[in-house]
Amino acid sequence: MIRQTLAAAALLATSTLATPVFAQSEQDQLDTRYDRALAAGYKALMLCSAIGNSDPTGGRRAVASVEKWELTGIDSALDPLVRELRHTIATGADGFLDFVAVEWAPDMPPRIAAFRNPGGCAILPIGSAAPEEETSTDTMIDQPGPPAGQLPQTSGRWAELAQRGLAADYGEGARTTAVLIQRDGRVLGEAFAPGFDGDLPQRTWSVAKSLAATIVGAAVHRGEADVAASAGLGADESDPRRAISLDHLLRMASGRYSDTPGNRTDPLYWGGTTVAERAANWPLIAAPGSSYRYANNDPLMAVKAIKPTFAAHPPAALFDKLGMYHTVAETDWQGDYILSSQVWTTARDLAEFGQLYLDDGVLPDGERILPAGWVDYVSAPSGPQPEGREMGYGAGFWLFNQTDGIPPDTFAAMGNRGQYVVIVPSRDVVIARRGEDPAGSRFDILAFTRDVLAALGE
Repeated sequence: MIRQTLAAAALLATSTLATPVFAQSEQDQLDTRYDRALAAGYKALMLCSAIGNSDPTGGRRAVASVEKWELTGIDSALDPLVRELRHTIATGADGFLDFVAVEWAPDMPPRIAAFRNPGGCAILPIGSAAPEEETSTDTMIDQPGPPAGQLPQTSGRWAELAQRGLAADYGEGARTTAVLIQRDGRVLGEAFAPGFDGDLPQRTWSVAKSLAATIVGAAVHRGEADVAASAGLGADESDPRRAISLDHLLRMASGRYSDTPGNRTDPLYWGGTTVAERAANWPLIAAPGSSYRYANNDPLMAVKAIKPTFAAHPPAALFDKLGMYHTVAETDWQGDYILSSQVWTTARDLAEFGQLYLDDGVLPDGERILPAGWVDYVSAPSGPQPEGREMGYGAGFWLFNQTDGIPPDTFAAMGNRGQYVVIVPSRDVVIARRGEDPAGSRFDILAFTRDVLAALGE
């Protein structure tokens, strides 16, 4: 049985709903209650993943560190709630994390994020009880393989430029945790905020979409997927959604509706619904391939379409091949990967990921794991494009193809709160930037990329 219980739950007062009921309509009351449930799910999952994916014993990340970085500056509807909600961290007899519970309503169980080594954490549905038995944990969360070790010590102009990335030079209010500049597979410059290093995982947010495209690419290379083929959406062959291909999904061009801006999937991310429940069944409002709409639902379904390949080729095996030994792809509570956002990884691992694309999908030992031409495929603006943006969109990657001062072959993986992996094939350069930028602040990755390329002096 779990050694640490939820006895603290009994301390929750009935005053937790701060907004006066008489001042709210019925819908307002429901929305207030739902926001509290989401905020509790957010806090439970962030604490669980930040602690569990760095060291399940809690040795690498203190709660105070997670509260300072991951749990501040978030969405305005959840930010004040997250700070006031009481949490409990449950560990087992082995000393490893079992789950995190966050109280949110006096008449409901706490929100639970369960740690499932080696798959990271999953948020359980609202109303779920805490696990009664501890999860057996025999190994650390990192993928098997040699330790990444310390990054090379750098000095001179590259170290100075990386340090500038930590300062406020590239965005007022931006909060950078890690900067890594790599060329020809060699680290030129690196810098880390206090408490962070090249091997400390953070959530990728939408950088996971580029990882998803890479996992699809590996399946294509093995002959187990075809980007031109139907992704299998819809009820049956008579359903027009059956015309949606893997390519449409990777290019955010499925033509499907979603009820919020496409980067908001709160019921899945924090509410405990599943990929199958939340992402699969949206109706068409445009012909597949005819319009662009950034939507988490599309890459989620692209990954689900190749789910049969994961028994023999799980994402963790691909990360291991790439030397991404501190990268964990998390799932919903039913086991479907949330590869639109919920991956935890490090600055060093992201540099290895970028290097794969500089090397045209070929590993250092000569093994090809992506199809020949896959780099051109993901970086081609062959689908409908976002309007009013300085960037284009390829297949799971953003394109710097129309950006002054940056080579037009540059493409990037980008995520919420300032996660960037910039890949410049013509200059053999990878730039990784990790951050926890508050809502309303943004790191200027274009300016930083320009300065890095200018420093090469070519």
